[in-house]
Amino acid sequence: MTTHPVDEVPPARHLLAFGLQHVLAMYAGAVAVPLIVGSAMKLSPADLAYLITADLLVCGIATLIQCIGFWRFGVRLPIMQGCTFAAVSPMVLIGTTGGGLPAIYGSVIVAGLAIMLLAPVFGRLLRFFPPLVTGTVILIIGLSLLPVAGNWAAGGVGSADFGEPKNLGLALFVLLVVLGVQRFAPAFLSRIAVLIGIVVGLAVAVPFGFTDFDGVGDADWLGISTPFHFGAPTFEASAIASMLVVALVTMTETTGDLIAVGEMTDRKVEPRTLADGLRADGLSTVLGGVFNTFPYTAYAQNVGLVGMTRVRSRWVVAAAGGILVLLGLLPKLGAVVAAIPAPVLGGAGLVMFGTVAASGLRTLSTVDFKGNNNLTVVAVSVAMGMLPVGVPTVYEKFPDWFQTVMNSGISAGCLTAIVLNLLFNHLPSKSGSAEADGLAVGGAEKGVQESREEVV
Repeated sequence: MTTHPVDEVPPARHLLAFGLQHVLAMYAGAVAVPLIVGSAMKLSPADLAYLITADLLVCGIATLIQCIGFWRFGVRLPIMQGCTFAAVSPMVLIGTTGGGLPAIYGSVIVAGLAIMLLAPVFGRLLRFFPPLVTGTVILIIGLSLLPVAGNWAAGGVGSADFGEPKNLGLALFVLLVVLGVQRFAPAFLSRIAVLIGIVVGLAVAVPFGFTDFDGVGDADWLGISTPFHFGAPTFEASAIASMLVVALVTMTETTGDLIAVGEMTDRKVEPRTLADGLRADGLSTVLGGVFNTFPYTAYAQNVGLVGMTRVRSRWVVAAAGGILVLLGLLPKLGAVVAAIPAPVLGGAGLVMFGTVAASGLRTLSTVDFKGNNNLTVVAVSVAMGMLPVGVPTVYEKFPDWFQTVMNSGISAGCLTAIVLNLLFNHLPSKSGSAEADGLAVGGAEKGVQESREEVV
């Protein structure tokens, strides 16, 4: 019996090379979440380094669970796991409004348990999450993170030299390096353009006095993330409500990624295997809350890498998980990453977060916008998602629980997209109506899920 390409084990040297490639493709994104959250909470360099190494360690464990699997945990496909950007805004809000890290970790643990419980039923609810909803949510995630990259490019919120031309110049230099590598470098290097941009930007930043590496000397060579390092988790209702919305978003994200990888590797994802993959997401998220890191999801950039390289073996990505575990046990590496100046991350962040938004647009390009209200669903959802991003104080007169949910553009936009999709595409259409005032009414679910070929 022939072994399926997904289950083939390449030679050790190939495992290492391809695995390292997957690590490099997701590394910048993986460390961005602890950097954003830790910086917003004004943690010390030592605590930032701890967050990063804890994140890398659990990234590796989560990837191993997803690729290798045990019992009903793991989709057993080449899927790379990392911290979800969907959780950034709510976690910053929870962490900076008095709850701190213990409140974040309490909500993350509950969200992970909820994902595990919801996994079996989620497969049967897929029709409520067509490309119309998932594409809109991914677009909002990218757009709502762009101001973060802008603040980094200017020097970091609260920095004495915020907005100085030298900061923006360094960010622009990094952006140009990333674009140059992506356009002119060989294929392998172009796939790690963001990482090369950060390395080159750091090399330029050091002699110009943008950063210092005092924290690297103080960091240990070896360290293990211990459970509840920042204190026992606390369980606050408003924080949990917000993180449950994030759990719904991450399940939607992961579902899209699992289906995409299943098609690329010729191993279709069924409701049962989808549930196994989502259950692994939930378990990894619980581990994140216990081991001082954040919610986990499948990483889209690695989905793209599987498609580009056509290397379909899940053991390649499992090797990448092993490399991440090793990196997570080296705090000195975390200290080096924590010392990267904000403008360098800003230049790279503009590409990373813009790519997330562009991925949302790519998903929406498969949606039919003719003869239905799908354009209205996207328009109102993006508007609701961008409202708290553009006007951060818009909900300050509302109760805390409402602010925690709605001040996250991602949560607000996701809820709006789900409700409007149900309203326009799942409730019975108006009888006897065709079009009114130039706008179609009713809408049809088949139109939402119409393939790209049919649309064209």
